[in-house]
This record gives sequence, structure tokens and C-alpha cells, in this order.
Amino acid sequence: MQFAVLSGFVLAAFAPLLHRWFGGSTSFVLAAFPAVLALWFLGQVPAIMDGEVLGFALEWVPSLGMSLTFVVDGLSLLFALLITVIGTFVLIYAGGYLKGHPDLVRFHVVILAFMVSMLGLVLADGLVTLFVFWELTSITSYLLIGFSHADLEARKSARQGLFVTFAGGLALMAGLVMLGIAGGSWSLVELNGMGDALREHDLYTPLLICILLGAFTKSAQFPFHFWLPNAMAAPTPVSAYLHSATMVKAGIYLLARLQPSLGGTEMWVGILSVVGALTMFTGAFLAIRHTNIKKLLAYSTVMALGTLTMLLGIGTEGALIAFVTFLLAHSLYKGALFMVAGILDHETGTKDVTAMGGLRPLMPVTALVALVAALSLAGAPPLFGFIAKELMFETILGAEAYRWLVVLLAFAAAFLTIAVAAIVALRPFFGERRPTPRVAHEAPVSMLVGPAVLALLSLLLGLLPVLAGMGLLTAAASAVIGEQVTVTLALWHGINLPLVMSLVSLALGYMVFRRWDQVRARLARLDPLMARGPEAGYEALMDWVAVVSGWQTRILQNGYMRNYIMVTILTLIALVGNSLLLRHAPEIVFRLDVRFHEVVVVGLMVMGALFAAISRSRLGAVVSVGIMGFSIALTFILFSAPDLGITQLLVETLTVILLVLVLFRLPRFASLSTPLERVRDVMVAGSVGVLITLLILTAWGIDQFVPISGYMVENSVPLAHGRNIVNVILVDYRALDTLGEIFVLALAAIGVIAMLKLRAAEKPGKPASQEKESADG
Repeated sequence: MQFAVLSGFVLAAFAPLLHRWFGGSTSFVLAAFPAVLALWFLGQVPAIMDGEVLGFALEWVPSLGMSLTFVVDGLSLLFALLITVIGTFVLIYAGGYLKGHPDLVRFHVVILAFMVSMLGLVLADGLVTLFVFWELTSITSYLLIGFSHADLEARKSARQGLFVTFAGGLALMAGLVMLGIAGGSWSLVELNGMGDALREHDLYTPLLICILLGAFTKSAQFPFHFWLPNAMAAPTPVSAYLHSATMVKAGIYLLARLQPSLGGTEMWVGILSVVGALTMFTGAFLAIRHTNIKKLLAYSTVMALGTLTMLLGIGTEGALIAFVTFLLAHSLYKGALFMVAGILDHETGTKDVTAMGGLRPLMPVTALVALVAALSLAGAPPLFGFIAKELMFETILGAEAYRWLVVLLAFAAAFLTIAVAAIVALRPFFGERRPTPRVAHEAPVSMLVGPAVLALLSLLLGLLPVLAGMGLLTAAASAVIGEQVTVTLALWHGINLPLVMSLVSLALGYMVFRRWDQVRARLARLDPLMARGPEAGYEALMDWVAVVSGWQTRILQNGYMRNYIMVTILTLIALVGNSLLLRHAPEIVFRLDVRFHEVVVVGLMVMGALFAAISRSRLGAVVSVGIMGFSIALTFILFSAPDLGITQLLVETLTVILLVLVLFRLPRFASLSTPLERVRDVMVAGSVGVLITLLILTAWGIDQFVPISGYMVENSVPLAHGRNIVNVILVDYRALDTLGEIFVLALAAIGVIAMLKLRAAEKPGKPASQEKESADG
């Protein structure tokens, strides 16, 4: 599995080469990769149905106890099949949709990286591995959303999606770290087997809040829902993949994966149920306000994501069975509908549903596929979406927490979603023929095969639900619940309240569809209120970031080196000083045992430092610095380190010479600071000096580890055959480190030589010899 997933990144890197070989057929060649993976995953279904959990471990960071471990159980297998199967159709679809596009190679590179990132996420067992793939999906989705990089709106939407998901990713990182600390393990399998230990831990509340923030931002839950419809700036193959099987399902997957270990508490049930229900209604309500077919479908995805979150919040066995059923149903019909939306845009030249009409005679296959997939979205029998909606209604009617709020919002979202499904399926293909920017015609086979197969699966699983229920969904539900269960799905449960709710919602949804234009006109009155929604808060935050960035640039990055140094030093004082003085309260114990000549040497150092600071001559400052260096060399010699003293002496001599050669070319000092600023600088410099002194004295009194000097003394002769221990350390024990230092010094010397040899540029049109002659004359 590790090879299969990681080889996807290798394949992405070789996509440009494959494009040279296969040209316009590259999409179909690359589609073989997810197709082969899908066949492998299908081959694991019997073992997973028998209750097995397949683990694939590879050592990653053994010293930290981390391994690149992939686990295939019912839940990860369901997601892996969705990713690979729909990914196969998306690549085939892209071959027709983006045919001849100048950036098709770049699309192949990023879509493959995106695919394997999502696949790694759902297969990962380690928390660190999961987070790495989590962030990779954010980065690659950013590149895909901003694929049309010349379009300002696409770049803005990509940036918005990246900021929102990355902010949630930071919260998720903190949550996963706390989860690993609370559980004492970085393995999801081990964490899910701890029972109530995590729920009763003191870190449960903060870790849950952080994890929910990460999941909610990724899966576009209210109030973070606004970024997902804006992501429709991406090409339609990306939208179809993003909404059906990948990116936005990552947060849902994480919540489902952690359901056995974190779910069931009052906090979990309350937050997920209410946020999921609000997201469900918000998505459905906002959908009918738009005429852009991709925006219609995008907001219906927000509705579906809210439904899945709500079902996880309710958390009963029936709710989790409804969750996996709704997850599969949504992936099938949403992938098909987005591909249909792309076909309409590709063949008619418009995304506006109100500008389409009467296309069924010109696009009969597309119309049939759209109708079947939309009926599944609406939850109409005998489609698989009907079974999922029936289970959802049955679950919310039996909910214990916030029952009536959840029922009301779910029912309202249901009939609004039915209106959306009718708009997508009926408005473009039926009614009066409307002229479109392009002469409409049926799409090529490469663009029809994907939506046709997905729509057919929606119909087949609706007619024969036992194929899904007794197979993959049973294994997936068992993984989410944490114990073995049996999923029994049926198309007909008799006349009951969920069926009545479905029929009533169908009738109400059709009524909204019939009066859609009037409904949109009335809802337009809410535009001023909608303009102050969560997205306005995001824009205000971005404006504030720009203002703060401008301020700190003017103050902290104003081009003066002394300001940069002062800010760095003040930051060091604040952080290290706080830790040293307030948190550790150092105990400093030392004996003052000095001799006269030592006082003289220290006095020279102090005088050199003071004169270097106040001198108005660069040459005088360099000489003063040299006095400090020579005093340090003398200190080494006095304390029996002649080799260090010689080294210091040579380096200091060379440094002084180089500084003199360079600095005498510069102008004299100028007074660029006020007396008050110079007092400030003295205080800052004195503070950092006191801090470093305290650090040295504190470190002198701390002995946490056995000194390594004993090892050096004992092994200098037998191992390195040298009696000068310092030389042995530099040449043998730290050979590569010393080589690096020599390399740096050599680079510095080359830079100095280049500066010394620098000459003014010759005047244009005048040779150097003529210039010299005129100067002599």
C-alpha cells in the first residue's frame, strides 16, 4: 500500500514525460493508475467483510516511535474505493473536457498528487501521517482551484480556500498532538480501542474543540461554508472530484474515524447535531438563490456535508448506518451531476441555468443521466438516494438531543434540495428552446462514460440495495460504530412517517421549483443581510491582516539594519528572559576568585567594547574590536588553552586586516539617531548582556547530563591517535562540521576579495584605455 500510494507522487512527477509520449491520450493512460488501485481495493472487500483489518507498516522515524502505517478497514476501504473509482472517471472526463488546453500537463501533475494525498489520508493510521496528507490535500486543492491562474477570481477563491483550511489545519495539529498525549499513542487503531479513557481525560474538551475546528473548516461546516461554493472557480473535473470523493469529505472522514473514541459525549452530540443541521439548512437555502449550475450543486454539497455531520452527532447505530448509506449515495449522484454541469458548460458556453432550455433533443444521453442523478439527489424512488433519505428521516425522528430543531431544519433542507434537483434536471433540458452562446450538441463519449456509470450505480443500488448493504456498507458501518453490525437496506418499508415526510417534501420541492423565479426575486431582498454573513467576516479579517502587515512593515521592516537587530534582540530578551527569570527562577552560585592580571585583561575587554561603541572613526572602532579579540585570546592562554588562543589570535588578526581594507572605503560616521534613541540602544544592549551573563551562570550551575568531556579525554588517543583533544574534536569527532565551517569561511573570503577588486563601471561608449588617458591628461 505504501508503494502504491507513494508511487502516485512519482507518476505525477513523470506526467509531463507521459504527455510527450501520448499527447492527447495522456488522461486515459493516467486513468489506469486509479483503476488498478480500485481493482486491488475491490479484491480486499471479502476479507474486510469477514471483519479483518489489513495493516501495512513501514518504519518512518523509529527514534520517535513513528511509522508510515496504512490500515484498510471498512471505513477506509469505502473512501478508498470512492477516491479511486471516481478518480478514474474524472481523469477520463478531463481528457475530453480539457482537450487541447495549454495547461493540461499541469492539471495532470496536480490532480494525481491530490488523488494520492487524499488516498493517503484515509488509509493513514498514524496521527502524524494523517496530518501530513491532510495538509497535502489543502495545498494541492489550492493549486487545482486556482488552475486558471490568469483569472483573478480563481486566484482569490484558491487563496480563500487555502486560508480557511490551513487555519483549521493548525487547530487540527494542536488537537492531534493533545489526542496523542491523552491516549499515549499515535495510532488511530490503538486510540479507538481505548473505550472511555479519552472521553474522561482532562484534555478531552480542548482536543475535541481543536479537532472539530479542523474538520469543520475542511468540510465546509457553518460558519466556514462560504469557501466551498467559491471553489467552483476550478475546472469542472476538479469540482466533480472535490465534491464527490475527496477534499470536502476529509473532515467527515476524520469525524467518522474518531467516532468510537471521542463520540457519544454530550459535547460531541450537541455540537455536531446543531452545527450539522444548521449547515444542512444553510446549504439548501443558499442553493436556490443562485442560477449558476455549479453554485447550485456546490451549495447542495454543503447541505449533504451538514447532513453527514448531523448523523455523526446523533451517533446511534441507526444514525451511523444512515451516515455510510448517505455518504455513498451522495458521492454517486454528486459526481454525476457535476460532470453533467461541466458538459452543459462545455457544449453550450454558459453556466446560467436560466439561459438554458429545450436541450433534451440535442443532448438526449446527457438529459437522461442528469434526470437519474437528480432523482437520487431529490431522494425519489427507486434511486439509492431515496433509501439514504428515508434512513436520515428515520434517524432524526428518533434523536434524543435537539430533536425538533433537527427535524425542522432537515425537513426544510429536504424540500429545498428537491427544488435544486428539479432545477438542475428539468430547467436545462425541457421547456422552450433557448439560444445559447454555443450550438449545443451531445458530449463525446469520454465525458459521458463517468456520469453515466455513476448514475447507473445510483439506480442499480436503489433497485438492489442488498448489494451495498450486506457488503461494503456493513463493513464501513462496523468500523464507524466500533463493533460488528449488519446493515439491511430495503427500498420499501411500508407506509410510515419517514415515507410521508419524503412525499410531502417532494410535493413542496416541486412547488418551489415551479415558482423558482418568484422565489429568487423575493429572496433577493435578503441580499443586504447575506452580504454581512461569514464571508464578510473573512474579508474583514483579510483587510485587517493587510493593515497590520502594512503597519509592522513600516515599523519593524523599515530598511534600517539597526532596527532589525534591535527587534531581534528585544524578542530574544522577552522570550528567553521570561523563561529564565519567571518560570525557572535561576539560583546563581559562584565564588569571586580573580587575580590582578585577570582583572587587567577583563578591563581591556571592557574598554575595547566601550570605545568601539562610542568611537566616531571606523578605523578606531575596528582597532577597539581587535583589542577585545586579542584579550579573549589572552584569556584562553591564561587558562591553559594555548591552541584556542593561537586560533583566536590568527582569526582576530585576519579579521581586523579585512575590516580595515573594506571599511576605509566607506564614508565617515553620520549621526542618524537622537540622544534619546542612543540611550534606548544602550539599555537594550545592556539588557542582552545581563541576560547572556545570567544564562551562562545558570548553565554553569546545572548538570543534567554526564559531561561528554570524559569520553573525549579517554578516547582521544586510542581512537583518534591524537593527544591534543581540541584538535581531535575538530578534525575527527566533528570533521564534517569543521569542513562546513571552513567552507563558510572560504565563501566569506571570496566575498571580501570580490569587494576589494570591485571597480566602477566603464562609461558607455568609452574604452577603459581612453578613460585612463583623459584622466592622466
